[in-house]
Amino acid sequence: MTAATSSPSGVDLQQLVQEADIGGRKPMGFVRTLMFAVCIGWSVLQLWYASPLPFALRIFVLNDTEMRALHLALALFLAFLAYPFGKHSSRTKIPLLDWVFAALGCFCAAYLFIFYRELSTRPGQPTVVDMFVAVAGVVLLIEATRRVVGPAMAIIAALMLIFAFAGPYMPDAVAHKGVSLSKAVSHYWMSTEGVFGVALGVSSSYIFLFVLFGGLLEKAGAGSYFIKVAYALLGHLRGGPAKAAVVSSGLMGMISGSSVANVVTCGTFTIPLMKRVGYPAHKAGAIETAAGVDGQIMPPVMGAAAFLMAEYVGVPYAEICKNAALPAAISYIALFYIAHLEALKMGLHGLPRAKGSTSMGRLTGFGLTVCSVILLSNAVFYGLGWLKGLMGSNAIWVIVPAIFTAYVAIIWQVSKEPDLTIDDPEAAMLALPPVKETILAGLHYLLPVVLLIWSLLVEELSPGLSAFYASVSLIVILLTQKPLLAFFRGQANPLMRIRDGWGDLIEGLELGARNMIGIGIATACAGIIVGTVSVTGLGLVMTDLVEVVSAGSLIGMLVLVAVVCLILGMGMPTTASYIIVSTLMAPVIVELGSQTGLVVPLVAAHMFVFYFGLMADVTPPVGLASFAAAAIAKADPIKTGVTAFFYSIRTGILPFMFIFNTDLLLIGITSWWHLLLTVGTAIVAMLVFAAATQGWFVRRSRWYESAVLLVVTFTLLRPGFWLDMVMPKYRVEAGTQLVQLAGDGVAGKGLRVRIEGTTLEGKSVKKTVLLPLSSEGDGTQRIKKAGLTVMTTPEGPEVMAVGLKSGADKAGFEQGFKVTGVEVPADRPAKEWMYLPALLLLAAVSLAQRLRRPIAPIRAGTAAT
Repeated sequence: MTAATSSPSGVDLQQLVQEADIGGRKPMGFVRTLMFAVCIGWSVLQLWYASPLPFALRIFVLNDTEMRALHLALALFLAFLAYPFGKHSSRTKIPLLDWVFAALGCFCAAYLFIFYRELSTRPGQPTVVDMFVAVAGVVLLIEATRRVVGPAMAIIAALMLIFAFAGPYMPDAVAHKGVSLSKAVSHYWMSTEGVFGVALGVSSSYIFLFVLFGGLLEKAGAGSYFIKVAYALLGHLRGGPAKAAVVSSGLMGMISGSSVANVVTCGTFTIPLMKRVGYPAHKAGAIETAAGVDGQIMPPVMGAAAFLMAEYVGVPYAEICKNAALPAAISYIALFYIAHLEALKMGLHGLPRAKGSTSMGRLTGFGLTVCSVILLSNAVFYGLGWLKGLMGSNAIWVIVPAIFTAYVAIIWQVSKEPDLTIDDPEAAMLALPPVKETILAGLHYLLPVVLLIWSLLVEELSPGLSAFYASVSLIVILLTQKPLLAFFRGQANPLMRIRDGWGDLIEGLELGARNMIGIGIATACAGIIVGTVSVTGLGLVMTDLVEVVSAGSLIGMLVLVAVVCLILGMGMPTTASYIIVSTLMAPVIVELGSQTGLVVPLVAAHMFVFYFGLMADVTPPVGLASFAAAAIAKADPIKTGVTAFFYSIRTGILPFMFIFNTDLLLIGITSWWHLLLTVGTAIVAMLVFAAATQGWFVRRSRWYESAVLLVVTFTLLRPGFWLDMVMPKYRVEAGTQLVQLAGDGVAGKGLRVRIEGTTLEGKSVKKTVLLPLSSEGDGTQRIKKAGLTVMTTPEGPEVMAVGLKSGADKAGFEQGFKVTGVEVPADRPAKEWMYLPALLLLAAVSLAQRLRRPIAPIRAGTAAT
């Protein structure tokens, strides 16, 4: 984060990031040393837990519950030391009460680790000591949440506890039998249903390693590398600094778990340069805000929500990355185009190239570099595959030395290039760096990223183990890159540079732990909310409430859910926001969608609430990322936030589209042609939407042209809408055909089944669900493998039993429900034919604007100064 220590506006941006992400205190002396040691110890503990060493050496082997307890204990201890009680509390001294809170909170969380064996012998039977520990732990956790995450989440957690205990006294619509103190202690603290539940488990198993990986990568210098590569490639274009800001923020967002850190790291350099070429201050800040926040939807980290989503949805982590890839990519492409349109409207230009640089030389250098990377990637892919096939498990003894040799060779190449230093954005003259030299100067930073992706997607290792191997490779780079560079450059005493690398490593380990305090506290506090939903049945109440308010309208329901997610997400980090909105609202989308005949995949519902929870990061008056960008740009924070929200509307429409068109999540893609068509039309649609909202396509658009462009966008993103109005998508077969149609169905696609009946709560339900189909067996066997037992009756099949956590259970089947029909795809033209009239409309608007006389651009004038 060294790049973010100051800004042209004089605002202490390092302090802003600290207060937002790693606490506002800066203690000195013994306290600083203690916190430093605890952070290092926490990072080392997490690396040990993720590695195969405990099982290989049979030393300090921890199960999931024990690790969750230690994870929260360290998070609580550091939270009370790093985060002061209030805004006016001392930033250098820690009062005695905070020491007491830190020690007591650490003990309450570690209680499950210390007395694990005793607690496992008396589940559900808490003692007086258990009750004291649990009550104190929950109270301290809520206070830590108030300090670290903000009052919003702490208030929600407190209200959830009140709701759990005061169930009998609640209004009839939300009343329940209530929870006793003994039950609450067991449920919230002494089991894995509450605080120590799935969310905290994901935080301790996966999230910490990825946050640590991002911190180490930043300390190694990758952040500076990404920014400079973006400038070298794009800075010369019209509005180049803004486009470079979008690309560099996207690259940083892939490894960063914080919107504010992303904005500050990149914005310190991008925003002044945007203003320099003519962007008004508030627009420069807004572009960086939108780009920085969108980093949270960019795989593989997604603000740490990707790992939680994989656990909640019950699919592999790599599947979540695949689902999130296209929406994230087209959102960034659209923002890139918005920056271009703003430059067009104001007649802006890019930054000057370096002296002696020619277009042919730049193109040749870039082409050779890309070709070299592609050839190297193929050699690695096929070479490693050949070695594994030849040597089996012994291939590791060849692969590791080969990777290290390749790393040394890359460092030798890097040593020929100058060190990556970011030019002063306020300098009077600024020339862009050469493309080829800039790309080559940091190629070794890509090795850990490639290793991470390889481990996740090719070797299919667990996210935790993949992040461990990637982090180990980064540790090697941190310790060796400076000595090797000094050696290859012929500098004196290259081994003395190991001390610099060691310092960077220690700072990276500390930074990773400090960054995890907020996530650890947030995931633990979210366990209170999740536990309340499970113990009181609040989820069903939310479904009924949304159904009543939306009056059965599917669009109304989605709009209402989006608004609720925006409100719940205000003032919360990405992880905390996602846990809350997914727990409360994702089941609502799936259930109410099925009742209207729309089968919504669970991952689509989770992505919907995740996107709108994230939109709160740019929404005034709470969006902290907007305030950070405005501080750098010397602009009005509210004006910057409003503009950033306007730019982010492109991200806001995507969830509505992929709820109805799951092709955008790459669900149901049947061929490479289908994939290319989906990706191509999605990109065109988002570019057209950007043009419509900016009022500029080929020329400045008239209002009716913008309206036509919005229709084109809608048609390209949801082509089936117009076709559904003319021809139904499905024909309904009798429920008695269930077994036959299950046998004829396509594996992996599932069978749309209409069911109706009365739930355990006494509510009559009619809905359409998706019965998963296996790849083998006849209809009866497929139904059984899905976890469903049916009995034939004169009225049709009746559900006799549903396997717990089976595919049928997750789909929404319940015992006693009757199958009233089976929906089969109707014979009609493919929905993709609707692309043709949409593209013809687009061509007509383009032609009409080209025939008009161009209007002189609006200069930014003094707004950019």
